[in-house]
Amino acid sequence: MYRFLLTRQWVILTLIGLVLIPVMVELGFWQLHRHEHRVAQNERISKALAADPVPAERLTSPGHEVPRTDLYRRVSAKGTFDTEHEVVVRRRTNSDDEVGFHVLTPFVLDDGKVLLVNRGWIPADGPQTAFPKIPGAPKGEVTVTGRLMADETSAASGIKDVRGLPDRQIMLISSGQQADSLGKQVLGGYIEQTSPEPRDGSPELIGEPDHSGIGAHMAYAVQWWLFAAGVPVGWVVLVRRERRDRAAAAQAPAAEAETAPASA
Repeated sequence: MYRFLLTRQWVILTLIGLVLIPVMVELGFWQLHRHEHRVAQNERISKALAADPVPAERLTSPGHEVPRTDLYRRVSAKGTFDTEHEVVVRRRTNSDDEVGFHVLTPFVLDDGKVLLVNRGWIPADGPQTAFPKIPGAPKGEVTVTGRLMADETSAASGIKDVRGLPDRQIMLISSGQQADSLGKQVLGGYIEQTSPEPRDGSPELIGEPDHSGIGAHMAYAVQWWLFAAGVPVGWVVLVRRERRDRAAAAQAPAAEAETAPASA
């Protein structure tokens, strides 16, 4: 009755189904792990943003690589902006996806070390080869507060670190590169400035990272598991249909023989 399952066609179909089931189950768990990672990341970012600011030098130092656990931590520092040596970071967008620059200004601390401060976004109004007009930073000694960020890399950001750019323009924020350029000790990483706020709203401060959305990873996980459950169900449906069709085909000649007129 089910000998057709041993045919080449059905053996291949069965093997494909047996392979698809564990693959789909594994894809479901992969999406589940991505969901759990996103939830944990959102909780970490929320805690970092809600915490009181701590002195920047408590979390970073020259040559220090900012760990994931310290990302977005609110830090503060007292010093003066060195606008003479500030640079702009090319091809950066604002909240409206307009292309422009980020303004990166060295902030000289009381002990002589330098903290890199991303003061925010400005539009690219002129030619890319020209250094843009940058709103001035606060003069004199000030206290700056911001979110601690790690040095940018091509691997993490997907941005190619192009060389030979116009003077005082960079592609990636690297405390090591800026230390070489300034000839000073530069704290690892940089901060996204949150205060003081610019008088005229420019540079446009960088908004908080998204820490509320969880994406559709859980829905995708359930979807993959439903697909995995559907494979054996579909296999059974096909088997029954094949058995029914073969039985009907076998009964057709007998029925024709019974209805055929007797020969004279």
